Amino acid sequence: MAVFRCNKCRYLREVPNQHIGKKVKCPVCQTIMPVYDTIFFIKDVLKQYSNVKNELLSLKPKSTTTNTSDIDIFNTTAMTEKKQYQPILNWFKSKNIQLDINKKAIDTTGFFDEIAVKLGKNYGTLRIVTDKIKYIQRKGYTHVTLDLSNYDKEANLIREFCEELYEYAFVAKCFFNRKKNLIHLNLQTAQPIVSFFNGEWLEWFVFMEILALCHRYKLDYAGLRSFKINFSNKDINELDIFFLINNIPIFVECKSGEFRSFIDKYTKICKRLKMDKQNFFMLVLDLSDEQIQGLTNMFDITFVNEKNFIKQISTLLTNTPITDK
Repeated sequence: MAVFRCNKCRYLREVPNQHIGKKVKCPVCQTIMPVYDTIFFIKDVLKQYSNVKNELLSLKPKSTTTNTSDIDIFNTTAMTEKKQYQPILNWFKSKNIQLDINKKAIDTTGFFDEIAVKLGKNYGTLRIVTDKIKYIQRKGYTHVTLDLSNYDKEANLIREFCEELYEYAFVAKCFFNRKKNLIHLNLQTAQPIVSFFNGEWLEWFVFMEILALCHRYKLDYAGLRSFKINFSNKDINELDIFFLINNIPIFVECKSGEFRSFIDKYTKICKRLKMDKQNFFMLVLDLSDEQIQGLTNMFDITFVNEKNFIKQISTLLTNTPITDK
């Protein structure tokens, strides 16, 4: 059978094959149209469908982030691959800004990330260890003694953490004096370890927690830590953490000590990057809820602490906080 199809009124019917190629009047609107071979007609329709489909796909917005949810975030070099952070390069390039990437800062095959997460999640208890280590480092000494006599349930966690520091070579020696309830640590003097205890651990903690959030909820993301941005006027600034999550830019500057003198600097960077205040965070260790509210109201960036930053980011991404059940 052949096919008659009117392009004007869309009348369609089958007709005998002997009419193929003839032009006939449409019985509905009287428009003269040709009769087609059925196979030829179907092929032509499919070709037009394919062209329209491809055109629609070309117009569909492409995700500017990648999803690497199948990796072990605590032991991978996947974050160092250019295809992972290429969306961030593109985002800054659109603002005429070049980046200098520090791949070591996003390589999680070492143990900086694990120790940082353990410390960050238990900072209220474990700060006795890191505060003492940092103090001794600044004095130029290498021996730390921790007295656990005034700790009850927390003592086991502190001791366990010190043993992990030794296991992962963050300290050279670890000895527990049961009789006196003392822990003796001999410190490493390697600069990466010194920098870690001096505040870099906070960057690792924040980076890994945001990464874990993305994996837990299968969000598309690209992430960088500790990289430099080069503005077109040759200004160079180092940024702590930057993510594109579901195409939403999120910047976090981490401060474990003095932060007030940096507020003006990062307020200006936020403005130069044309980022919304709610997307630009200054995370200050131990900042109180009252300080967070007051400072956020005063300045054009958002202040958070180590306890609430994930809630703030999840709220930004979903308009409702993401919480673990």
